[in-house]
Amino acid sequence: MSVFGMRTSNPAFSSYFWRKKSYSRQKMSLGGIIFKSFLMLGLVAVTASYTWKIFFEGTDIKWHTTIGGFVAIVASLFISFKHNSAKWLLPIYALAKGFFLGGISAYAHKRFPGLPLQAIAVTITTFFVMLFLFKTRLIVVTRQFRAIVITASITIFTIYIITWILSFFRIHLGFIYGTSNFAIAFNFVAAIVASFSLLLDFYYIERQIGKAPKTREWLATWGFLITLIWLYVEVLRLMKKLAIRF
Repeated sequence: MSVFGMRTSNPAFSSYFWRKKSYSRQKMSLGGIIFKSFLMLGLVAVTASYTWKIFFEGTDIKWHTTIGGFVAIVASLFISFKHNSAKWLLPIYALAKGFFLGGISAYAHKRFPGLPLQAIAVTITTFFVMLFLFKTRLIVVTRQFRAIVITASITIFTIYIITWILSFFRIHLGFIYGTSNFAIAFNFVAAIVASFSLLLDFYYIERQIGKAPKTREWLATWGFLITLIWLYVEVLRLMKKLAIRF
């Protein structure tokens, strides 16, 4: 079963991604994906740390955060449609995303000291918990499970896109970004879906290790970054809402 032709909530692991032909003799390896993932996370950390530093030195980082988020979206769109560009665009995506994450994290830390570090800890813990659940098969990634996660992910991102468009017309939906019970519940569900998306990523990568061409490691890394960053943002938003509310 698939939703809109996709078999995973992450665009980097869609059926199109795996069906595309390649004649490379070198195959995707777990070590290659881990190395590239740490490398890209390092780039994220560089620009995030820089944005954090200049914010607490008194610099207005509004444009750093906004432009960083916009560039990351554009880079992702290019990678989605032209997979061969992942090797060159992924570093740009990581650096741009770092500006965005550094900005929202600095804002959160200023109001609630230590909150971003707590969100990072929760994200890392969630990652290893999901990996444990996947490797021990305590949660089996079945066709129905994938369909549910995909549908939920598409619904969440559709809501975010609609609210983002409405914001240009000064229409702000408090029941999504506010601190009401519904807003907190929505954020909690989004964080759960992001967590389950990791299982789908593990599933598709496990199936392609030693089979997909070596160049696909860049796309696999891109997919992990998308999911991990989404999870961190959702966790940070949820913790911020809870801190404001309680």
